[in-house]
Amino acid sequence: MDPRWYQIVALTGLVIYGMTGLAFDLSIPQAVASVSVAIATQYACTRLWRLPAFDARSALISALSLCLLLRTNSLLLAAAAAVVTILSKFLLRWNDKHVVNPTNFGLVLMLIFAGGNVWVSPGQWGSVAVFAFAMACLGLLVVNRAARADVALSFLGFYIAILFGRSLWLGEPLAIPLHRLENGALLLFSFFMISDPKTTPNSRLGRFIFAALVALGAAFVQFKLFRANGLLWSLAASSFMVPVIDWLLPGERYQWRTTSARTQQLIKKETVYEPALT
Repeated sequence: MDPRWYQIVALTGLVIYGMTGLAFDLSIPQAVASVSVAIATQYACTRLWRLPAFDARSALISALSLCLLLRTNSLLLAAAAAVVTILSKFLLRWNDKHVVNPTNFGLVLMLIFAGGNVWVSPGQWGSVAVFAFAMACLGLLVVNRAARADVALSFLGFYIAILFGRSLWLGEPLAIPLHRLENGALLLFSFFMISDPKTTPNSRLGRFIFAALVALGAAFVQFKLFRANGLLWSLAASSFMVPVIDWLLPGERYQWRTTSARTQQLIKKETVYEPALT
C-alpha cells in the first residue's frame, strides 16, 4: 500500500483528537478552508502543468499538516497558506525533487509576511505522556513505511543530546530539557515533517548529516537568537543544503511504492505531484 495513506489516516486522527480532546484553537471553517483550498490548488496546478493525472493525497497531507500547526483568526490567511504550500511543490524544484518541505515553507512564509496574524502554538498539545507515545508510534509507523526512519530518529538523537548537553553545561536541572521534550509538535515535526522522503537527501549518510544540521540550526535559533519555532526556521534554511549533500553523497532517489501498475507508470512519467510531508 502507498505509505501516504498511512500519513493521511494518522494526521486525520491527530486533527480530530486535537479538536475534540485537546480543544485546539482550530475552527471547523478553518479546517474546511485549508483542506478544500489545498485540494483545489493541487487540481489547478495539475491542469496548468499538464500532468497526466490528478492526485489529491499530496494536497490532503499538506492541508492536514497545516490544520495541526497553523493558527490564525483569518480564513483568508488560512486559505493563503494552503495556496502557498501547494504552489511551492510545483515552483521550488531541483533535479525532480522539492527544494523545501512544502508545509514547512508555507508556515515560514506566512510567519514572515503575515506578522502577528499567523502563529504556531507548540504548547497546544499539552504534556500528556500517553498522547505523546501514541504520536510517536503513529509517526514511526509512517516513517518506516516511507523508508525514512533513519532521519527522524537521528534528528531526535542529535536534538536530545543538544538539549541535555546544554543543561548539563549550564548546571540546569534535568527537568528543564525533559519538559522541552514533552511537546507533541516536536514529535509531529520529527516523524511527519523532517522525514519527508521527497525533501531529504538520497543517501543514508546524507540524511544523518541533514538531521544534524537541522538539530544544530534549531538550537541556534532557540538559544542564540531567542526566537520561537526554531525547528521550522532551521528546516527551511537547511533544506537548501540538500542539493549540495546529494551532489557530494549521491544515492538512489526515493519513489513512493504503489500497488497499481498504472499508477507506477504515471509516476515514471510525471515529476511534480509528490507528497507534502511529508
